[in-house]
Amino acid sequence: MNVLVTGGAGYIGSVCVEELINQGHSVVVIDNLQEGHREAVLFEAVLYEGDFGDKKLLKEIFEAYKIEAVIHFAAETTVEFSMTDPQKYFINNIVNGITLLEVMKDYGCKRFIFSSTAATFGEPEYTPIDESHIQKPINAYGESKLMFEKILDWHHIAYGLKFNAFRYFNAAGASAKLGEDHRHESHLIPIVLKTAYNVRLDKAVRGLKVFGRDYPTTDGTCVRDYIHVVDLARAHILALDNLNSHPNSKYNMGNGKGFSVLQVIEISKKVTGVDVPYEFAEKRPGDPAILVASSDKFRKETGWSPLYPDLEIIVKTAWEWHSKYPDGY
Repeated sequence: MNVLVTGGAGYIGSVCVEELINQGHSVVVIDNLQEGHREAVLFEAVLYEGDFGDKKLLKEIFEAYKIEAVIHFAAETTVEFSMTDPQKYFINNIVNGITLLEVMKDYGCKRFIFSSTAATFGEPEYTPIDESHIQKPINAYGESKLMFEKILDWHHIAYGLKFNAFRYFNAAGASAKLGEDHRHESHLIPIVLKTAYNVRLDKAVRGLKVFGRDYPTTDGTCVRDYIHVVDLARAHILALDNLNSHPNSKYNMGNGKGFSVLQVIEISKKVTGVDVPYEFAEKRPGDPAILVASSDKFRKETGWSPLYPDLEIIVKTAWEWHSKYPDGY
């Protein structure tokens, strides 16, 4: 299948491209390299540097490669920035997304996999969060993703678009070739591992910041769900076939178990052998106390199950990649 991957030079997108190639698909990537890396796109894929909202560029790609399906990762994603500059999130995540759907419609492409977020649920009323949980985002990032989910519903009704949307929290870990390297790093595990690496080299480092210590959790720090990036990529690709039987489905993805910030630090200490220093800081706006997703629906409907369900293994794969590439790409 000829697949267009938006954001395919980014962390999750690049691993998905790797898995698509491993499974014999032809892949075209569009990425503006704002957060992605040219080096993260395997040579078997075709890379176009540009914005996924660029209609002229999209038409060029669709005409040249006869795109049959789109897996859409590209987005503005940092929760804290979405609270201070929401317009940027609505323009990129909604307006540009509509442009992408318009070009797909013009070229008769009706297969779409959307990388959404469990931030659409807001502060959970219960955990693990399943698909019937009420969606009440508490940040502009989650709001923009929820709006686009609703746009996909209407495109399915009006134009016959087949789509699956995945809501998840924290992708982590690394494949054999590819890992996590953001220019603005806001994810806990890579920050912890980078701190550990610097401590191991006896570099002068400041302790990493733990935002908040009085959340209603066991140790007062936020609790999050972590899913291995390869497992997440496999799910997106499996969904391409799932579209035939479930053409307008939304799935929550996770391991069903949450870990607090301090627990992640302790597991990272065990994996790296480094006592990682940290310091507490004020809570960040828009951060719920507990976010844990249930992936039972997707498991039942597709037979998918994670290859790397254990957080220690997830951290270990991330540490192995980071140790090889301490400066990233």
